[in-house]
Amino acid sequence: MPQPKKGPRLASSPAHERLMLANMATSLYEHGQIKTTLPKAKRLRPLAERLITFAKRGDLNSRRRVLRIVRNKSVVHKLFTEIAQQMEQREGGYTRIIKIAPRQGDSAPMAVIELVTESVSARKAAVKEAEAAAKSAAKLPEDTGEADKAKEGPEAGAETSAAEKADAKVSDKTAEAAGTKPAAKKPAAKKADKADDAAKKETSAEKPSAAKPAAKKAASAKKPAAKPAAKKDTEKSDAGSEADKKDNK
Repeated sequence: MPQPKKGPRLASSPAHERLMLANMATSLYEHGQIKTTLPKAKRLRPLAERLITFAKRGDLNSRRRVLRIVRNKSVVHKLFTEIAQQMEQREGGYTRIIKIAPRQGDSAPMAVIELVTESVSARKAAVKEAEAAAKSAAKLPEDTGEADKAKEGPEAGAETSAAEKADAKVSDKTAEAAGTKPAAKKPAAKKADKADDAAKKETSAEKPSAAKPAAKKAASAKKPAAKPAAKKDTEKSDAGSEADKKDNK
């Protein structure tokens, strides 16, 4: 027994299903949208878009093939003259399905299938306008800032340069505190460091020469003072020896 490839049939027989889809396509082209169940809308969509593709060709053979399904000649005329022109710039997606609330009674899922009548050029134009508006909105703060700078004049430029210099100094100090950037010495500080080094060298050179005469003077002063004391001690020892001799005698 043959099995349907696209799921269960929507009617009792294949012929009944084809007629039902043909009537739904006719109503869709006539009214622009129809309300039906979701499975029927999904089965109708490829058929309706295929017929629109035939209508866009516009030749006699395509018209005859459409007339095999859509038997209403006025609807076929509308399809080839109006709907085909609306879909001329569109390369596919001629219909859309919108789900709605389920049907009361059996809670069958319902949907609305309609033709996409918006022109592609208008949509592209709307997108371009939105992009241009976004770009202009992004440029507005920059333009206002430049205008304010031009109004304020050179004084504002000097203030901004001074502020930039102060920011640079603060960043240098923070880098020095963190130990990431060595501090750049100023010329005056470098000169002071050089002068201090020269003074240290001079003092270190003068200290040995001044210390040597002082040591010589101290040695010379001590030596004469030591000799008289030694003489006195010898004289005392001689006097004591003489007194001992006298006593012995």
